[in-house]
Amino acid sequence: MLLTLSIREVLPATPRARIVRLNLNGSAFPYRAGQAVMVGVNGRRRPYSIASSPEESEEGGFIELLVGVDAQGEAGSHLELRSGALVGVEGPLGRFTFPDAPEERRFLFIAGGTGIAPLRAMLRHALRVPHEAIGLLYSARTLSEFAYERELRDLAAAGLMELKQLVTREVAPGDWIGGHGRIGRGDLTPLVHHRETLCFICGPGALVQDMLATLAELGVSRERIRIEEWS
Repeated sequence: MLLTLSIREVLPATPRARIVRLNLNGSAFPYRAGQAVMVGVNGRRRPYSIASSPEESEEGGFIELLVGVDAQGEAGSHLELRSGALVGVEGPLGRFTFPDAPEERRFLFIAGGTGIAPLRAMLRHALRVPHEAIGLLYSARTLSEFAYERELRDLAAAGLMELKQLVTREVAPGDWIGGHGRIGRGDLTPLVHHRETLCFICGPGALVQDMLATLAELGVSRERIRIEEWS
């Protein structure tokens, strides 16, 4: 599907990322949580995971993206981050998706950096399906690089999910309640309540491979682990 959509709004996410909402203008845009779109102008498009759940998009009339920006706040020549700007959108694309009718009732999401985007869509969707437990393990280089942090902490505070955060390249202040360094078995174990947990990992290749090995050590079968990684 190829559409021309307008940017509804651009919101701050982190110093190096923006939340971009694209108006659907009444158009139907069915997709599965976790899928992506190609976005851009003048034939130059880049892939972005959809960060909104299908339910949010249908109810709100928009699709939401987490767009990386440079030090000047620019996304690149393919995309002008301005309300009202028109962009070409192609999709949905990708097979890293939340299943339509999972047999599991426990879900764990593991995100590294901007890998939170498709997992946020899956998590918001998972809250609407039958479940017993939802957990998120979220790693970022610095404290300022946790996108959707307030929303995620509010969900955890309401008892709707478990949340563990780690910073890998910054010394956090004394009141930091998260962890430090690379994700280890001790960070993951409290979130894997049962080996029949459906797990989703999105982030750099090293994180994905480490988590595959650690989940296997905890007894989670490879068939219950879905991954999306990048160089």
